[in-house]
Amino acid sequence: MKKEKTTGKAKRSAAKSGAKQNTLFVGSLAKGLRVLEAFDEEHQALSLADLSRLMGMDKSATQRLTNTLHMTGYLLKDEATKRFRPSHKFLEMAYAYSWSDPVVQLAMPKLIELSGRLGETVNMAEFSGSDIVYVIRIPCQRTGFGATLVGRRLPALSTSSGRAMLAALPPAERKICIKNWPIRKATAQTILDRAAIARIIDEAAEKGFAIAQGEFMINEIGVAAPVIGADGRPVATVQCSVSAYHWTPKKVEREIVPLLLDTANAITPNLR
Repeated sequence: MKKEKTTGKAKRSAAKSGAKQNTLFVGSLAKGLRVLEAFDEEHQALSLADLSRLMGMDKSATQRLTNTLHMTGYLLKDEATKRFRPSHKFLEMAYAYSWSDPVVQLAMPKLIELSGRLGETVNMAEFSGSDIVYVIRIPCQRTGFGATLVGRRLPALSTSSGRAMLAALPPAERKICIKNWPIRKATAQTILDRAAIARIIDEAAEKGFAIAQGEFMINEIGVAAPVIGADGRPVATVQCSVSAYHWTPKKVEREIVPLLLDTANAITPNLR
């Protein structure tokens, strides 16, 4: 629970800071949104007490927020267990995001074509603060359920997508990100040495793509190439995940990277 409390404190601090700096900031709305953000793969259904603890709020305030979200259709409530879970409104918001993001619209047919040619999992990711978020996921037969869902958030420094986009940033900006962005150990292969990460990203800047092996899922190799926007900055990545039982980094570089780069470059002209 330590991780969740730390995250909650950070969010509360950011909300308070925003309230002080912006007279248009609506604190009650921010608290309601934090209730929605409490649900994830580890917290699929939560009681009032669970939500109160996770957000660090008193039970009466949490009750008012959850009741409002339930009445407006954003939370479902099990009358037997009194536990809340997300409603279809969450899917509607994801649907709205996909339609509003021009990169997603441009990339989708090209990623479907790439997945068909490779027979492997193909994704698109974008920056979200110091993380990456998957906005397109096209699975293959071996893909697990969690890897088929859009919206998954991972630390950028430990992923092929994050490193590929960082590699496309100006060196000075890249250096600041590597120094300050968080790293979370997920497997025994997660690289925690920032100097080593810097070298990997510098190499990615030279090659035009990044590879990460086993850093979030054991025996998985991820490779990503950046999609560059009209301003010359990375807006997303085309990413492919393969099994280390069937692929090696050298084989990935030889057989997948050329197709990955072609796909990423084919999206770029449309954005310009």
